Amino acid sequence: MRVVIDHRKGEGRVRHPEKVCRPDNPMARKPEWIRVKAPGHPVYYETHTLMRHHKLVTVCEEAACPNIGECWSQRHATMMIMGGICTRACAFCNVSTGIPLPLEEDEPNRVAEAVTKLGLRHVVVTSVDRDDLEDGGAEHFARVIEAIRNVSAKTTIEVLTPDFLRKPKALEKVVAARPDVFNHNLETVPRLYPTIRPGARYYHSLRLLDQVKQLDPSIFTKSGLMVGLGEEKMELAQVMDDLRCAGVDFITMGQYLQPTVKHAAVARFVTPEEFEEYGVMARAKGFLQVSSSPLTRSSYHADSDFAALQAARAQRLEEGS
Repeated sequence: MRVVIDHRKGEGRVRHPEKVCRPDNPMARKPEWIRVKAPGHPVYYETHTLMRHHKLVTVCEEAACPNIGECWSQRHATMMIMGGICTRACAFCNVSTGIPLPLEEDEPNRVAEAVTKLGLRHVVVTSVDRDDLEDGGAEHFARVIEAIRNVSAKTTIEVLTPDFLRKPKALEKVVAARPDVFNHNLETVPRLYPTIRPGARYYHSLRLLDQVKQLDPSIFTKSGLMVGLGEEKMELAQVMDDLRCAGVDFITMGQYLQPTVKHAAVARFVTPEEFEEYGVMARAKGFLQVSSSPLTRSSYHADSDFAALQAARAQRLEEGS
């Protein structure tokens, strides 16, 4: 195994053997529609300083998100709780794999303080997979939600959770904390799970989203897909149907970007016109909200999307009354 030292926190991160040993995949040149400017706005650096001051991890950095410059320049940062080391080794993900450190008891309060200093109307909280914990980190999610509500009651909260595979009652803990949006990404079509998301189970993830609605129908549910991994259009259509059967309200679709030569290669770059087609297809299937573009990510424009989601639900209820 190869150990990567994170000098920000002094952690030793072990790259998973499957990731390290995977044959190198050449990095494809990005088309014009995928390229973004390097961060440089003064507010970007203010957000960066705030994250470091509160010793917080963000998925924006860990997953090498292409939108970090835009989002951080608007003080929008997605908090990644429970550390920066994941117990899974997905072929698409840039987050390090290894043995995580123990949970930090003061992290919920640090997240809440950062939310108030950023002045966030809507915050997205995600995490690494923590298969090492008895409840997969569900109680920690609940504590973060509670801490944010205690100091910023008007901030709406979106959680992007792991699948809590083989963690009985974990989901109930998160739902009981009543986030405004519960997001869990399917990531790709079931055919590609063995190579792209080997530690997960497609139908388990679907059931997770369905169970949220059964436990609390008032919570919006959301899921995201990456495209450009070799999926077919009809496979995407079937995933959309599966999500609607699970009552999912909001779907996001964006281009997969290969983080390093050790990760899965990009099969193709999907054009903006094709993303428009996918969006039309998803809306026709009845999703309340759809975000489909090359640079779409789970938490991209999450605040404005949440407002649109609320409005769409209100309109649909009015039409049905």
